[in-house]
Amino acid sequence: MQLADLILFVRVADCGSLTAAAQELEISTAVASAGLKRLEKALDTVLFIRSTRRLRLTEAGERYLSYCRSALEDLRLGEQALASIKDKISGTLSIALPSDAGRNFILPWLDLLMDEHPQLQLRLHLADSLTDFYHDKIDVALRSGNPKDSNLVAFKICAAQRVLCASPDYINRYGKVATLADLEKHNCLFFMLDDRRHDQWCFYQDGVAHKVRVSGNRTCNDAEVARKWAIAGKGMVYKSSLDLADDLASGRLVPLLEQYTGESADLYLICPGRQHVTPLVLLLRDHLRELCQQRMNHFFNKQ
Repeated sequence: MQLADLILFVRVADCGSLTAAAQELEISTAVASAGLKRLEKALDTVLFIRSTRRLRLTEAGERYLSYCRSALEDLRLGEQALASIKDKISGTLSIALPSDAGRNFILPWLDLLMDEHPQLQLRLHLADSLTDFYHDKIDVALRSGNPKDSNLVAFKICAAQRVLCASPDYINRYGKVATLADLEKHNCLFFMLDDRRHDQWCFYQDGVAHKVRVSGNRTCNDAEVARKWAIAGKGMVYKSSLDLADDLASGRLVPLLEQYTGESADLYLICPGRQHVTPLVLLLRDHLRELCQQRMNHFFNKQ
């Protein structure tokens, strides 16, 4: 069902003439006729009784008209509300960001948002640990994975998966990984997740999970450091494809074990409760969704 067809339906009902409605909407009578037929087919209902002089609403058409008018009015009011929001975005937003994504590509995206809304103020908290919304006075947090706490409100920003990769230099020196068992022979780079070293890596093949306990000589509580170690050829890293997109597209890092699917690393925007879902939060959500999709599209187009 197309919005243009609903608008056409209301105008035809008001005018009582397909030709007059088409003229008002600046379309041809043939296009108007096709739109009306398309709407009737979608509804599986005859909306008008056609005669040589005018169109008359059927009983079903009269009933549907009131709902259609109401829906179009709601859409009009929604557009006005969005326009009002864009004009009035102001105040302070406190955001918790993951260290790697926050520093390397989300910060410039927030600059774009502030350029568009100069009355907006941001307070940033960069860390990979769990967010205490009330203790740290955080409004929203960007985190990998859907939170288990059902009291939190989570908006999915971007689908992503963990990717095992290493630098060309490391691969030249130590060889590629052909099987999961080969991981035991390699130096794996760790970062802390919620105060726990992420040293059990899970891979999927044909829907079956394969967990591997890995080892290495470097651990950090900052995921950006693990990525930089990998680029420097210090070992293998297992991180989100969203974080690694630029490195993989440029060849600084090379994906390994591509016959497997990595763990889910979907990015979520999280609020402590529904009362915290403000127009500003929704604007931030839509802004991040669009730019994350552009980043992932750029990455996949490079592959």
